[in-house]
Amino acid sequence: MIVPMKKVSLVLLENERKEALKSLRKLGVVQLEEVHGSSEELQALKDKNNKILKALSFLTEAADKKSLKNQKALETAKAAELAEKVVALEDRKKTCQDRSTADANELDRLTGWGEVEPEKIAELAEKGIYLSLYEIPSNKYRNIGKETKTLLVNADKSKTRFLLLSEDKEKASERPADLPPEAFQVLLPRCSTAELKKSVAENKAEIAKIEGEIAFNAVYIDALKKALPVYNKEIELENFASGMGRESANLEEGEAAPKVPLAWITGFIPAEDLAKLQGAAKKNGWAIASKDPDDEEFVPTKLKNNKVTEIIYPLMDFLDVTPGYHEFDISGWFLLFFCIFFGMIFADAGYGALIALLGLGLLAKSKKGKKALPVLVTVLGCCTAIWGIMTCSWFGMPTEMLPKELVGLSFAPVSAAKVGKALADKNQQIFCFVLALIQLSIAHIKCTIADRKSLKCIGDFGSLLQLWGTFYVVLSMVVADGKYYIFPLVDTGENVNMFGWMAPHYFPTCAIGLLAFGFMLNFIFANYNGSVGKSILESLKNIISVFLGIVNVFSDIVSYIRLWAVALAGAAISGTVNQMAGPMFGKLTIMIFGVILLLFGHGLNMMLNLLSVIVHGVRLNTLEFSQHLGMNWSGSKFRPFSE
Repeated sequence: MIVPMKKVSLVLLENERKEALKSLRKLGVVQLEEVHGSSEELQALKDKNNKILKALSFLTEAADKKSLKNQKALETAKAAELAEKVVALEDRKKTCQDRSTADANELDRLTGWGEVEPEKIAELAEKGIYLSLYEIPSNKYRNIGKETKTLLVNADKSKTRFLLLSEDKEKASERPADLPPEAFQVLLPRCSTAELKKSVAENKAEIAKIEGEIAFNAVYIDALKKALPVYNKEIELENFASGMGRESANLEEGEAAPKVPLAWITGFIPAEDLAKLQGAAKKNGWAIASKDPDDEEFVPTKLKNNKVTEIIYPLMDFLDVTPGYHEFDISGWFLLFFCIFFGMIFADAGYGALIALLGLGLLAKSKKGKKALPVLVTVLGCCTAIWGIMTCSWFGMPTEMLPKELVGLSFAPVSAAKVGKALADKNQQIFCFVLALIQLSIAHIKCTIADRKSLKCIGDFGSLLQLWGTFYVVLSMVVADGKYYIFPLVDTGENVNMFGWMAPHYFPTCAIGLLAFGFMLNFIFANYNGSVGKSILESLKNIISVFLGIVNVFSDIVSYIRLWAVALAGAAISGTVNQMAGPMFGKLTIMIFGVILLLFGHGLNMMLNLLSVIVHGVRLNTLEFSQHLGMNWSGSKFRPFSE
């Protein structure tokens, strides 16, 4: 069930904010409303936290197997200091890398010029001799005018390097008119090429030293990981303390501060825990007010069920789905139908046995309080094994290769070994549609009960009747084949075979009438909100959507056939793997390859089946079933402010 919540407000002395929050955190029953605090201390804590995260990234990248194995402990404060040191080292490393890269690029740019010394060129400029470095395509060098004085440095097939000589200071900065446009000036480096080479070497040595020091500190990775939650808690505490409503923060200009400034904060608490908070408020001298949440408020959701139902919580947490506070808790139904869907998708007793053994292995190794997932895996494995036994599916092996005892355990209506593949497929399809009818009927029954105090419940009941009528239409259009099953849509004068029960000849008329009557009730009362006339008018406004609703019900029922279709695909893969590996067991030399192929093929098939469960098995619960319940999974999990 969804635990009833109360909205609470606490008023306390402003100078006792942190102590009050620590007491509230120790109590651990209130989820505080989100605030956006701001203070120097909060910013300092965030900076430390960010540096720890950065340091962890750098240390993890530099760690080797030895350092990861020999981790050392460190106090929280020391861990923060180490993080700051590692980040500073990494910043220094980046600076050295940038310098090394820039200097190396300079050296590459001056390749071919030999040793370049800007100081010497500057000395010549002081004596009235001005030199500039130029490069030009070798075949254009002869085009330089005679009035331009040049000194050839060197030349190769592509480029010619020369010095442009000038004895006039003003003209030295100007480009000569008779210099070909292909010639371009080479800028002088910041220092000599010899110094650039030295700088590159020094920076590389510094980088190697820094990397060694960072790698040396990789033994403190676990210590930094342990420090993170400590600072996260401190950040959370300071955020609430600085973001809490305060009288002193709301003073207008010129207004005197109150003698005893107060602070306040609000949150949500399970109604069953309200007495604990009231006791803490009395003990600490807080003022407290509580009320039922308003309908428009976003209230966190806390689920509370029996130990059996709670084994579905790990899956819901993985999917990150939480019902809204004003929605239904379908945890029990989710678990029941998910187990059925899982078993039908895997559809193999051998696979089920392996999954159950895996679950038992996890259960044996799991700690107290963390057994929900292993139990769920075990239950899913058992459900798969049961369906596999019923359908006589064992690792995709042909029926004739199975022991008679296993064939005898199978259930005739759905076992191809007993009734033939064609009829077994038809019966499995029918079972899928029956599952749809049951699950979606549960949804409409829940809606009818929830709206029992309003005439809207008649519209919900109409949707239920419409669902039952549509179910027969699905049987007629999808299942009926004229050989095994015939579901006529009109009265043929002959009784209808409804899975062994001979329904009267007018049964089709009743089914269509049920669909029409349910549609009428839904049309009139679906939008009821105090006025039948307004409800009908609202349906008329959305007449297209109303008619499409019948199509949606039809498609929702038909969508359950995916359980049979996916299982059929998995069985085909299993059979193909067995056929490929079978011939390899005739020769001892290649038997090992047959074993590898079987392990790989069936392992891959199980992975694909698991993906299918997530895509299809989960979808039928969170989409088709939930839509008929009117659920959007709009909730947020209750997370109390706690230690």
